[in-house]
Amino acid sequence: MRISVFGLGYVGTVSGACLAEMGHEVVGVDVDSFKVDTVNAGQSPIVEELINELIQDMVSQGRLRATTSVDEAIAATDLSIICVGTPSDKSGALDTTYVKRVSEQIGQALAAKPSYHLIVLRSTVLPGTVDGVVQPALESHSSRKAGADFGLCFHPEFLREGSSVKDFREPPKIVIGANDQRAADTLSSLYKDFSAPLFVTSLRAAEMVKYADNCFHALKVVFGNEIGLLCKHLDIDSHDVMSIFCQDKKLNISPAYLMPGFAYGGSCLPKDLRALLQLARSQNVELPVLSNVQRSNANHLNHVLELIQDIGKRTIVMLGLSFKPGTDDLRESPLVELVERLTGKGYQIQIYDESVSLARLRGGNKAYIEQKLPHLSQLLVEDMGRAIDDNDVVVVGAANPRFAEALAARGRDKVVVDLVRLYGAERPDVAAYHGVCW
Repeated sequence: MRISVFGLGYVGTVSGACLAEMGHEVVGVDVDSFKVDTVNAGQSPIVEELINELIQDMVSQGRLRATTSVDEAIAATDLSIICVGTPSDKSGALDTTYVKRVSEQIGQALAAKPSYHLIVLRSTVLPGTVDGVVQPALESHSSRKAGADFGLCFHPEFLREGSSVKDFREPPKIVIGANDQRAADTLSSLYKDFSAPLFVTSLRAAEMVKYADNCFHALKVVFGNEIGLLCKHLDIDSHDVMSIFCQDKKLNISPAYLMPGFAYGGSCLPKDLRALLQLARSQNVELPVLSNVQRSNANHLNHVLELIQDIGKRTIVMLGLSFKPGTDDLRESPLVELVERLTGKGYQIQIYDESVSLARLRGGNKAYIEQKLPHLSQLLVEDMGRAIDDNDVVVVGAANPRFAEALAARGRDKVVVDLVRLYGAERPDVAAYHGVCW
């Protein structure tokens, strides 16, 4: 393909050189004539492992060149990748000045080009930027329509400085956000020989993926450092601890616990977090991230409580109460906390959980529920269908297929609050549906 890359910083330089290495004809574009001259001389404008040799090779083969002319680059290519900077402003907000400016310039150049052209934004931008900044700039300056006259995608990069060439060649994943199939297919074809998983999604989801990645990386760094700081005060080898931690690919370094849903609870996580924080305090060690996990979890429960209050109906059936489906463990279940607070505000509550029986509760489980919900026996019901019929709001607290079947048969006039994503991406046939994080 014939590709133009706008912005010859780290992402643009690496992307352009690696695309040329794949056999494409690449034109780099930058307002800085020094960068343009440097590339045309077969040298890299950035310091990065492997990049200088790669640029020298690609320029000598005639597959890579650079220009300061937007019009020239658009006329000579069929696909344009925007890799300009998106710095923070003084308030911490994202500055999209460069993105908007280059979009306007590309739009002006498109006005003189009759053939189809694909524009791909690769700069890191907040969700809504392609829709709210890039597309309007392109359309207003080209007098053409996205999806019909030109294609538009968002394509986040996952390149680490220091290993960006290797990361381009072997990416962890390939993400393409698009609103039309032609654009998605055209961009996807670039990666037909890559083994990395390729995901085509909406523009906003693709924009958000990059932020989810980077914020999680920041969280991991701080988490490792906080564990390490406490280990140091306890004379424990922190690298030994975290090396063992990272060997667990089933729970720790995995999708486990990462899908959005309701608050955490149970007999382990709250208790162990409190114990570790108390140990840190006894050692005069501050752990700001871990100290605020409980607060964040409580905020999540408050969000659900407010959601239910905003519905404005007073009769509720809870489908599920235990910490995990298929168990009767009620200890620090966030569902128990939710019921306690709703009943305290005067809501009429019924609870259906086939695994929970007061007669079978023992030990700490029994003591906990006697303290939190001493009137639980008055709330539990055995007939799920009748409970759905008798209440206005259904709160789904467990991913039980029977709940979906019962709601399909009897819940069309009900308001459903789903805490577990019972229906996946579908929307049930009910009067109103509210997902806690979706």
